[in-house]
Amino acid sequence: MSETAATIGVIGGGQLARMMHAASIGLGLRLRLLAEGPDVSAAQVVREVSVGDYTDPATVATFAAGCDAVTFDHEHVPTAILHDLERAGVAVRPGPDALVHAQDKAVMRSRLTALGVPCPAYRVVADAAELVAFGDQQGWPVIAKTSRGGYDGKGVWKLDSAADAAVPFDGLQGLRRDAVVIAEEFVDFARELSVLVVRRAGGQAVAYPVSETVQTDGICTATVTPAPGLRADQERDLKAMALRIAEALGVVGVLAVELMQARDGRIVVNELAMRPHNTGHWTIDGARTSQFENHLRAVADLPLGSTAMTAPVAVMVNVLGGSRPDLVAGLGKVLADDPGLRVQLYGKQVVPGRKVGHVTAVGEDVDATMERAWRAANYLMGAGDE
Repeated sequence: MSETAATIGVIGGGQLARMMHAASIGLGLRLRLLAEGPDVSAAQVVREVSVGDYTDPATVATFAAGCDAVTFDHEHVPTAILHDLERAGVAVRPGPDALVHAQDKAVMRSRLTALGVPCPAYRVVADAAELVAFGDQQGWPVIAKTSRGGYDGKGVWKLDSAADAAVPFDGLQGLRRDAVVIAEEFVDFARELSVLVVRRAGGQAVAYPVSETVQTDGICTATVTPAPGLRADQERDLKAMALRIAEALGVVGVLAVELMQARDGRIVVNELAMRPHNTGHWTIDGARTSQFENHLRAVADLPLGSTAMTAPVAVMVNVLGGSRPDLVAGLGKVLADDPGLRVQLYGKQVVPGRKVGHVTAVGEDVDATMERAWRAANYLMGAGDE
């Protein structure tokens, strides 16, 4: 085994870095943070914080110089900067050659297709005419996406006919200059799924149970684990596929493979993420080893922990900003009503629709566990207070 990376630099100061910090404490790892501002979510709890621009090569190089390894709260650091870090001898995990597949959907689609991974039919289109040609061949409606810069439903359009073909090209304005438009077949999906795997540099890898995810306006609002009604052979095959992708791309750390299950039963890959992921937040309380701890173990090159569940069912519901401005003041009722619940608050200002925390419930029965998690999350969001 290579020498353990005792000091880990995290680029990005959101809630994922905040929860990485919590996981680092028991492992005795030292986290350093490159944050967007002094009061962002993770900067409130991490001791060593540098504030700077993650797109500035000098800023990132200076930050990384004090770290044994560098990892990420988001995928937006330019790969050129990460290649420079690797040339300087910094362990970048995941490295830029892997991370580009989470940054650029066109690169991801091309590589996964070459690996034989099931994906929607797609084509990179240069203009509206090419998009119309794809739609006429594939059938309308069509999904159009920007290859870079989109997130939480932004940069994605459902186009019902050729009359809408110019919309995504207009939408490129204000996004990254290196983004292109991808046209994809519209998958009439029955539900969305997610499978998380974690891989060390030496190849050891583990997989978590497959989750069903609930998306609202492109934002994950809840997960149920294990995914109800998924056959044992489907679970096995999806885990094997995600592990194969992680190995082929050379991922170190968490890889989240977001999936769509079509009404005809077909399951295709929608997106990849290479960092702890919203669909894995349930693991903090519902798995023997959380995604955050296993991500840090992988980055530090420590043996990975068990992904076994702590209960038959785990339901996580995101707390989005609503009419309750003081979330901490709402904890008393939520925790008194259901002492078995676990709540994570992110230290963020409450803004409508913003992810400001999550609630996790574990139990024996899917419906009962789901009801508990939603009841608590709705209370924290102020539902019914108006």
